Amino acid sequence: MYDPTHLRTFLSVAQTLSFTQAARRLGLRQSTVSQHVRRLEDATGRQLFARDTHSVELTEDGEAMLGFARRILAVHEQATQFFTGTRLRGRLRFGASEDFVLTRLPEILERFRHEHPEVDLELTVELSGTLHEQLAAGKLDLVLAKRRPEDPRADPHRLVWRDELVWIGAQGLRPDPNRPVPLIVYPPPGITRDLALRALERQGRQWRIVCTSGSLNGLLAAARAGLGVMVHSRGLIPPGLVRMPERAGLPEPGEVDFVVAHGRHRPSAQGAADALAAAILAGGDRLHRSGRR
Repeated sequence: MYDPTHLRTFLSVAQTLSFTQAARRLGLRQSTVSQHVRRLEDATGRQLFARDTHSVELTEDGEAMLGFARRILAVHEQATQFFTGTRLRGRLRFGASEDFVLTRLPEILERFRHEHPEVDLELTVELSGTLHEQLAAGKLDLVLAKRRPEDPRADPHRLVWRDELVWIGAQGLRPDPNRPVPLIVYPPPGITRDLALRALERQGRQWRIVCTSGSLNGLLAAARAGLGVMVHSRGLIPPGLVRMPERAGLPEPGEVDFVVAHGRHRPSAQGAADALAAAILAGGDRLHRSGRR
């Protein structure tokens, strides 16, 4: 009743909340994405998205379809593997940025290990910039990390979602506009660090670094203690922290892409990398839906 191709397209639109970004991720025309969604809506007899010229949102029926789509596609993949006799084996070096420590990525990895028990999965958690460097150097086979939308890197990648960056801090914190902005940042080559400093420099705003940590938990501890503010993905704002109000006068840091990027150095890992990338893309909405606007 439900075409797996249409379900994959539906998941991409649901995760990006954009027909344009879903088309880019899937390598399809936007008209084809719209057609797939329309056919799925015809098959269900329900409207799955509320959309106008400015926004795309899931309807209540669309929310329900998310779970069904993931389960249908998972069973479809299991059946394909069973009847083709393909079993993935070998070593897969996977890197994930610490942005995902507090999300449901562990559930996706646990399911992957259950479905592919003969794959030796090695996990590296690092800054996004460091992960991209390790991928280019052949030290990793697949990464899930941030990157700037305009990043010219040539490594093959697929967009999981694009998100707005915002300033966050402790409830009630109000940076004094007459004093340097107290910054909580990752060390170089942290992407959010670089974007925060660039935004402040464009505004001509002075700043001072009050905390540097390569650990997300270290940054969050400083932010929750009210030491300063930090730039973070709007869809991943951690508990205990809030977005700084517009009256704080802080400049817009811009947007960031969350992508899965493939390495090219070990063809033997390609099958396992493709399978894990597909699992992440299929479950991408679970990585940020709790904070999504």
